Amino acid sequence: MTTTFHALHHAGEPLLLPNAWDFTSGALLADAGFPAVGTTSLGIAAAAGKPDARGDTLAETTGLARALARLPVPVSVDIEGGFSDLPGEVAALVADLAAAGIAGVNIEDGRPDGSLRPAGEHAAVIEAVKAAAPEVFLNARTDTFWNGQGGVRETIGRADAYAAAGADGIFVPGAAGDEDVRALVEAIPLPLNVLHLPGRTEFARLADLGVRRVSCGSLLYRTALRAAVTTALGIAGGEAERPVPAYTDIQRLLVR
Repeated sequence: MTTTFHALHHAGEPLLLPNAWDFTSGALLADAGFPAVGTTSLGIAAAAGKPDARGDTLAETTGLARALARLPVPVSVDIEGGFSDLPGEVAALVADLAAAGIAGVNIEDGRPDGSLRPAGEHAAVIEAVKAAAPEVFLNARTDTFWNGQGGVRETIGRADAYAAAGADGIFVPGAAGDEDVRALVEAIPLPLNVLHLPGRTEFARLADLGVRRVSCGSLLYRTALRAAVTTALGIAGGEAERPVPAYTDIQRLLVR
């Protein structure tokens, strides 16, 4: 599975990676023909009644990963910041996931308080993970755009450090403008992954710009929530349609 997953980042068109939040959503996505499936940390956390990106969903994340490893397609797992600041502990976690059959992981440099882990520290985590599980596709996520902590120059600097540490891909959620995306594609030596943002990052345009992977993030989960609430209201003869709840709407419900 790991060889297949690596190859999907170098195929003719970008890899569109849908993100599951439980086993059934992952199984349905695989059955629909998607060549690989990822996980959404928001969906996993919210299903457990916890806010996203707080580093306290290790059990839920690994439990779902082991279940999804049964799928007939490669699976990539969002492990947030690695659930530890110690490179050895993150490396041991990824090695365990690899042994269970997981093909890839996302590890982010964003912290719960909105700051960024120093690039050198994050690079040390990446280096330790690749030493422990060299076959796993390590997608190094930088939250420079997502958290508003830097633009193209800062992103490229971090991407260079993560590539030198052994990362296999670079994920820059929030990057959307043509000029920014083109600059990142041209400067970063690894496959660039961006987040699908409805109305802002159309798949065909990203393909033309050279993006190699497009992730759905929490969009599918949030859309499913809208469908559930809309259906329930419709049964009662109430409001016929509801908007897709925003990421911040879900987070607000979970921190009450």
